[in-house]
Amino acid sequence: AQRRNNNNNNNKKNNKRKMKTKIAAKIIDEELHTLKKKYYASASGRSLKETISSKKDTISDKKTRGKFERAMELDESAALENARRERYLSMEPSGVLEAETEKGERTWRFQQSEIIAHVDVNAKKKAFDLRLEGSGPYRSVDFSPNGQHLVIGGSGDGGHVANVEWNKHKLLSEIYLDENKDDENFSREVGVIPAVKCVKYLHNTEFFAVAQTKYTYIYDKRGLEIHRLDKHRDVFAMDFLPKHFLLTTVGREGIVRWQDTTHGEIVAEHRTKLGKCSVLRRSEYNAVTHLGHSNGTVTLWSPNQGQALVKMLCHRGRVNALALDQSGRYMATTGLDCQIKVWDLRKYQELHAYYAPTEVKAMDISQRGMLAISYGSRVQIWNEALTTKAKSPYLNHQFVNGSKVFDVKFCPYEDVLAVGHSKGVTNILVPGSGEPNYDTFVANPFETKNQRREMEVAKLLDKLPSEMIQLDPNAIGQLRDVPKEVQKERREAALRAEMEAKMKQREKNESKTKMKGKNRASKRYRKKQINVIDDKMMAKLEAKKAREEGYKKRANEQGRAKPGVRAGAASDAPRKPDDAPDALRRFYK
Repeated sequence: AQRRNNNNNNNKKNNKRKMKTKIAAKIIDEELHTLKKKYYASASGRSLKETISSKKDTISDKKTRGKFERAMELDESAALENARRERYLSMEPSGVLEAETEKGERTWRFQQSEIIAHVDVNAKKKAFDLRLEGSGPYRSVDFSPNGQHLVIGGSGDGGHVANVEWNKHKLLSEIYLDENKDDENFSREVGVIPAVKCVKYLHNTEFFAVAQTKYTYIYDKRGLEIHRLDKHRDVFAMDFLPKHFLLTTVGREGIVRWQDTTHGEIVAEHRTKLGKCSVLRRSEYNAVTHLGHSNGTVTLWSPNQGQALVKMLCHRGRVNALALDQSGRYMATTGLDCQIKVWDLRKYQELHAYYAPTEVKAMDISQRGMLAISYGSRVQIWNEALTTKAKSPYLNHQFVNGSKVFDVKFCPYEDVLAVGHSKGVTNILVPGSGEPNYDTFVANPFETKNQRREMEVAKLLDKLPSEMIQLDPNAIGQLRDVPKEVQKERREAALRAEMEAKMKQREKNESKTKMKGKNRASKRYRKKQINVIDDKMMAKLEAKKAREEGYKKRANEQGRAKPGVRAGAASDAPRKPDDAPDALRRFYK
């Protein structure tokens, strides 16, 4: 009885557990059903099954109906997969500043001091101001791929480069280049050509590249010079392709170069033929290099083609800066005409434009699509300014004491914007700019030393060849459509080959028909009898000879030809009239 009671209790517990599991599964299914409406192909939030299910029954063709059913299945499975990813992976939403518009508040009126006063202690440490007046202006700043390190480059006092672990406020290395002292040939151009024009991290935090007065150098995290890239001379702008391990540069010569950092060889170099260039950005979507030129055009380049893939006339003057979003769909450009234009790279058309009071010098787009611009000593951040035309900026920051802004850069996975100006570097807080959900297989902000080594090996194993860089990365692995002219030629060639084969088969059949019956027994007997000369054969030959002599005698006496043959030219027979039948031709010449 006790055992029976224990079994009953266990069954009750199992039933309760099953009921809880069913209820939880039902709740999860309802949440997924609500979430997947955002990911359907149609803009109305309805699935493809709901849209065309009534029309599917009217389709008589089985093949077309099968295509519709397959498309509905793919739409449903893709929406469900995206809903699951959002529920289980994207746990942290991206928070932004919200103003009480009823009370007349605007987010662009919020000062950095007010934002810092209302955030936690860890967020307060992320905002700092480095005063380095003797080494400025700082024309270039860059964050590491995981957002934990910052490298800054100042062109004053012969050149100053610093590598900082900015989250911990820890200086890793500091280099004073003394460009004007080391190179006598360029000492006269100090003040015209900056000592440090651009800095850029490579595949991780261990190495960074510095474009100096004459050459481009690669340093390690300790500040030791590793390489001098002699072919990259007078570089004004550069970028790095992490999936291909390619360092891209462009400068005074107007030649864009791609150098593989794994084996050190130049993969490709193309002459733009548009003069010197100081604006270069890469696309996260297809790794195509975007260049901004002095004639107002933006060109797209790939190492696989010697000419520009696309040429776009974006401004009526020099292009000062450009930026690309993470999806590769939108591009923002600014130029000498004080306009900020947003372009749709899927159609290469202008979506909308903004106007600045003065010439914009730098811009950047965050992981969440925020646009940062700088002009003079002011920095503005615009939210949702790419997909729609925003009416007012999201944040506004003004530098005092005449600090002119030269570069802005958003930090990956952090709500921070680094600003390089004439008197140092400043980090300002921009709530909602960074991606809160990171993928450790792409970039890990909390990676250890061993994880960094393993990640480096994995990236080298997954390195993509430069031949895969093209406008449409989805075309890789697909079959290219044959042009219509080639298809027509192939059809004609196949038709000719088919007709020739039929003619050969017909001739072969005819030859077989002619040979049919020539090897039977009676035929072989007659062939043998031709060679046998007997009295009967001699009589036939004499009769034939007499008959031929009779024909000749008659032809000479009467002018008549042999039956079945026309009269000879020497006979006196008349010529055949045109209306005479062919049966009487032996009586005429």
